[in-house]
Amino acid sequence: MAGGNAIRGSRVGAGPMGEAERGEAAPRHRVGFWCANGHESRIAFAADIEVPETWDCPRCGLPAGTDQQSPPPAPRTEPYKTHLAYVRERRTDEDGDALLEEALTRLRARRGA
Repeated sequence: MAGGNAIRGSRVGAGPMGEAERGEAAPRHRVGFWCANGHESRIAFAADIEVPETWDCPRCGLPAGTDQQSPPPAPRTEPYKTHLAYVRERRTDEDGDALLEEALTRLRARRGA
């Protein structure tokens, strides 16, 4: 079907607009950040703000710093621990045996055996 609405498929504000219609852009400067994998990210910041020391790399997610020669190290991730692993950190095997024996004694008493 030819014809129809001429602006169909375009969004409001689309089209050749210059700075004269939108206003003046804020002054910016680009800062390079490097991660431990060697990825470089050039991030644009407003000229009047303080640049952060680290920035998350958009490619791998590692922290990136402004010094290319010594990027920040990757964060150390702790392995997943089960509930039993945390219990074993708090109690010795002897404590566990004593608790088990106490629980079994109460269970046997309740059952009348």
